[in-house]
Amino acid sequence: LSMAPKVTISRTAMEILNSIVQDTFEELAQEAQKLCKMTNKPTLASREMQTAIRLVLPGELAKHAVSEGTKALTKFGDRKTEEGGL
Repeated sequence: LSMAPKVTISRTAMEILNSIVQDTFEELAQEAQKLCKMTNKPTLASREMQTAIRLVLPGELAKHAVSEGTKALTKFGDRKTEEGGL
């Protein structure tokens, strides 16, 4: 995502965006927690997170979120493998 160099965001707008992101994170975490409890799994895995995303976010947004999350996990796993971890 790129913005024009002279475009700024007000403090109030930034606070509103921050609030939206925090609320969405909390909702996703709560849904993922419910899924873990329903399946008697003690550990939150990517499967539960993906399901929570699909339940909380609407259509295309959910698809993109799952896709970007999968891409990030793959990149993280590749980096750990290169370092000799994992």
